[in-house]
Amino acid sequence: MTSAPSGDAERDRILILDFGSQYTQLIARRIREQSVYCEIHPPTMSLSDIREWDPAGLILSGGPSSVLDEDSPTVDPAIVDLGLPILGICYGLQLLTHRLGGVVEKADDREYGRALFKLDRDDPLFANLPGGAERVVWMSHGDRVLRLPDGFTVLGTSEGSPFAAVRHADRPIWGVQFHPEVVHTEAGTQILANFAHGICGCSGSWTMQAFIDEAIERIREQVGDRRVVCGLSGGVDSSVAAVLVHKAIGEQLTCVFVDNGLLREGEREEVQRLFGEHLEIPLVTVRAEDRFLDPLAGVIDPEKKRRIIGHTFIEVFEEEARRLGETDFLVQGTLYPDVIESVSVRGPSATIKTHHNVGGLPERMELALVEPLRELFKDEVREVGRVLGLPEVLVGRHPFPGPGLAIRVITDVTRERLAILRRADAIVVHEIRRASLYDSLWQAFAVYLPVQSVGVMGDERTYENAIAVRCVSSVDAMTADWAPLPHEVLQTIGTRIINEVKGVNRVVYDISSKPPATIEWE
Repeated sequence: MTSAPSGDAERDRILILDFGSQYTQLIARRIREQSVYCEIHPPTMSLSDIREWDPAGLILSGGPSSVLDEDSPTVDPAIVDLGLPILGICYGLQLLTHRLGGVVEKADDREYGRALFKLDRDDPLFANLPGGAERVVWMSHGDRVLRLPDGFTVLGTSEGSPFAAVRHADRPIWGVQFHPEVVHTEAGTQILANFAHGICGCSGSWTMQAFIDEAIERIREQVGDRRVVCGLSGGVDSSVAAVLVHKAIGEQLTCVFVDNGLLREGEREEVQRLFGEHLEIPLVTVRAEDRFLDPLAGVIDPEKKRRIIGHTFIEVFEEEARRLGETDFLVQGTLYPDVIESVSVRGPSATIKTHHNVGGLPERMELALVEPLRELFKDEVREVGRVLGLPEVLVGRHPFPGPGLAIRVITDVTRERLAILRRADAIVVHEIRRASLYDSLWQAFAVYLPVQSVGVMGDERTYENAIAVRCVSSVDAMTADWAPLPHEVLQTIGTRIINEVKGVNRVVYDISSKPPATIEWE
């Protein structure tokens, strides 16, 4: 979120100061799940601006830095004098400790992953948690608190963190060393709900309908009476963005679908049918396979692939905009995971990979961007789509990367490799649907590996390609677990791919979770 909500602007809200954690927006997402409005701002936000924004409470996020480093991000220690409830998470706890007179040191061993947290005393932050005094939490830190500042007391511990949860005896200041925002922390959402509702007193009146109303106002203010094109992929994100913008400006919008030769099987026909039959938004289809595939020839580096695809997309959209005449804006279905993994937006977060529609954009563009979903997660976008009345067949589609199959070919992209991958991917999705598993998975897809191996087919030696199958469960794509599919489903997928896809003699299943892996291979 980038601006205070319109209409009921005085309702309670939480301010998050971002110290660069990859999980910062997860905190915002958990708070919004409580129907509480929140915004993320950099830690350089002044005390006067914080007072003017008038939050009900403050959350200090985690981050990749060490508070012991000279150039680490910091905050004015006078923030504790604002009288607002404060919750420091991981780096946020260490920063409060460091700035208020406690001691933080480099840990001998980094505490990373699941840990057993034991609550030592009752506290409003941990009220009404199921399961007793012990629970699994998610740790990710290299420093540790050695001594608390004066006035602080311990609420809970873990094996590696004697100060895993603390609070000030007299002031409304709390800190936790673990990450309550990630799904791996048991009852983590309830902890954040306790902070937002029980401690900050937020009423919980913010909804997706409120978001839609506010987004429509912002779109109209940004666009005015000028024409807009939408880069439509047919996925959930761009489709919801298109419908939201169309609701705001109507016939000023034209959607442009680019067939770049990197699509899934039957993608173009499905998009044309959905938008023609269900949404009634003007749609132009551009056939541009050669324009994308030719410059990708021989390119192996995934970052270069993304940049080529991103630049070519913009070139095509700008040409189509000129053809339509007097067009000034381009709508994209950019989501927050695209942003946080590509560039540091509000805090000093680390770049994981460049997304074609964020870091892959050219420095100079003829069209200004309209990105109404830029700070939402996928499940929130789905909810927006349902509120807008989109059909479930569209709202429930699995995510598909903007660069398409180019980043699922883990080598240079050729038409032959795309054809192999496209057919294998269609088999994976078909069998997942046939087993009634599609809606329970976040993503299910095939990956073309740059590996050939020996096989035996029809009593003859083969030396052919390998396909990896990737199926994951997730809530928000910031973390994900590999899905333990039934063996018979895996067997059917593997058998069909080897039998039906010429050039493949081996299928493997990816059992990596995120982190440490990412969902996509590139």
